[in-house]
This record gives sequence, C-alpha cells and structure tokens, in this order.
Amino acid sequence: MPAELEQTLALLSSHRSVLGYMLLSRGQPVSIIRHSGVIFEGEQGRKYASMIGRIVESVQGGLEEDDVRFMRIRTKRHEIMISPDERYLLAVLHDPAT
Repeated sequence: MPAELEQTLALLSSHRSVLGYMLLSRGQPVSIIRHSGVIFEGEQGRKYASMIGRIVESVQGGLEEDDVRFMRIRTKRHEIMISPDERYLLAVLHDPAT
C-alpha cells in the first residue's frame, strides 16, 4: 500500500470520533481490503461493504456527467463518509456526537 494511504489510515484511526474504516476494492463484488474497528468485522463488515458498494454504484449511475468525489450519509446514531476512487472505496464510520 502506498505510504500516503498508510498515513491517511493511521490519521483516521487516531481520531476519537472514528469508530472504524473500510478500504474496499471497486470490483464486483466489492471486497474488503483492510478494515479497523469491531463494527466492520465478520458478517456485519461484509454487509457494510456490500451496502457501501451499492450506494456508490447507484449514485454514480445516476450522475452520468459528474464523478462523485465524496459522500456523507448521516443516520440517527452514526455518520458514514465515503470517498470513491478509481480503484478503491474508503468508508469511515464515525460518531458525530463525539
């Protein structure tokens, strides 16, 4: 993994409001390359990965002329921030109340 990506992941993990992150491949099906946080382990992690992949594909499919650079989805308890790239999807789950 590139050093710049390693630094970014380390910085994200150190922030107190971050509950975890997932680095996903862009292929079909989306696969987990790396993750942190208990919330992204096992079956729950695979569900999040699949959901994030579907969200990104759906949004990008609806915007033919613009590339999506960043998405922010807020629920009652958490916020998911997604940064799609040509090769990867980076998703960060954080607690906005922290």
